[in-house]
Amino acid sequence: MLELKHINKYYNPGSVNELCLFQDFNLTIEKGQFVSVVGSNGSGKTSLLNIICGSIDVDDGKILVNGEDITGKKDYLRHRRIGRVYQDPSKGTCPGMTILENMSIADNKGKTYGLGRGVRKKRIPCYKELLAQLNLGLEDKLHTQVGSLSGGQRQAVSLLMATMTPIDFLILDEHTAALDPKTAEIIMELTDKIVREKKMTTIMVTHNLRYAVEYGNRLIMMHEGKAILDKVGEEKEKMDTEEIMKIFNQISIECGN
Repeated sequence: MLELKHINKYYNPGSVNELCLFQDFNLTIEKGQFVSVVGSNGSGKTSLLNIICGSIDVDDGKILVNGEDITGKKDYLRHRRIGRVYQDPSKGTCPGMTILENMSIADNKGKTYGLGRGVRKKRIPCYKELLAQLNLGLEDKLHTQVGSLSGGQRQAVSLLMATMTPIDFLILDEHTAALDPKTAEIIMELTDKIVREKKMTTIMVTHNLRYAVEYGNRLIMMHEGKAILDKVGEEKEKMDTEEIMKIFNQISIECGN
């Protein structure tokens, strides 16, 4: 379970450009939920992910994971139990290293390296089996540098690497936004498959309203640092893209756009 309690976050405090993004913000995400988060630019979607991951600090409030207060923990310590896939396919992998080397690093997440070999040959069959599930032919390209792969292939490898080890949360930061429509569909189907099979608690920020409706069991809409819409289970299943778009349009009118 993830709990954000009474979160306050200010940008440029004390200046003429001071902005209060979150004020007494509260959010609870139950174990096993797949939460889609939508909202306009500046609504607080990515900042929410960064607060959870520790990329930005909060000014007040607490972040609890299974009852443990992680508010003061550094981001690299949190990432031992958090898998994150970014919008930019190049951010989740090391382009100058091979697929095998990248997967070996991910496989060792949260463990000590010592003076042993970075790549363990006995794990290669396991890596090939995992890659074969992607249906992209990457199981035969273990010694190919990741930088030479297409954006979709790199994103698929990033998703696989983020979920190789046991994690508390999978964070998806607009992970299909930089892909062409066909590749985005493949990545979303792969995402859904991995989340369902591993029963992962997942938070996905997306601008694709159809994905937000079709995938996951909870939908949250952010606006000005607040969750103005929160639908779970059957209530979420009853929603469609047109309904969400109407809310978007109403917000846009109220903001003078």
